[in-house]
Amino acid sequence: MNDKIVESPETVVLVGGGACHLPALKAAMTGRVVVAADGGTEAVLAAGRTPDAVIGDMDSLRPEIRARIPAHVLHEISEQDSTDFDKGLRSIAAPLVLGHGFLGKRLDHQLAAMIVLVRRAAQRCVLVGAEDVVCLCPPRLALDLPAGERVSLFPMGPVRGRSEGLRWPIDGLDFAPAVQGGTSNEALGPVTLTLEAPLMLLILPVDCLDALLAGLERAPGW
Repeated sequence: MNDKIVESPETVVLVGGGACHLPALKAAMTGRVVVAADGGTEAVLAAGRTPDAVIGDMDSLRPEIRARIPAHVLHEISEQDSTDFDKGLRSIAAPLVLGHGFLGKRLDHQLAAMIVLVRRAAQRCVLVGAEDVVCLCPPRLALDLPAGERVSLFPMGPVRGRSEGLRWPIDGLDFAPAVQGGTSNEALGPVTLTLEAPLMLLILPVDCLDALLAGLERAPGW
């Protein structure tokens, strides 16, 4: 049974109800399929687009906003055991999802989004915020970064890995929540990361988005 609502051979933009930088969102949406996760519909409309699909439980979709969306675009998933980000991400089949509006504002929503990145490891996704970009590290990732760039690694479970090009190599470290993290490491130049399990989040400055996307395009999946 195919439970995908949106299928695309190209990158899909998924927009949530958190903080959105409209110029960056407009640039990301250009020429791409755009999906709104419930309340993210308002940001899509504010950026001058009507979403190609709206997915979620619709509890954050104000009536006056809903009235502006064609009925066939609305895909209500009423269960309350998952977030709208989870509902949206699991309903998309695409080589990459760019998530805007899931970082910033409420911390609990941001933490929930991090869990979803791990839970949906098979669907490659990059969350884009005002300051940072976040993704789940693939098995191997090569990044063309300038020397001095911040590279943070945040484990979501027990995981080991190897690195090349980091000021503080991760080889031999047993990463785990509340035990060992990798906050504010530093690139010495191009960086290569190899992870043993889909449990490590990579956090980079937003200026590194293009380098991250280029690296992910070449990277194997989980």
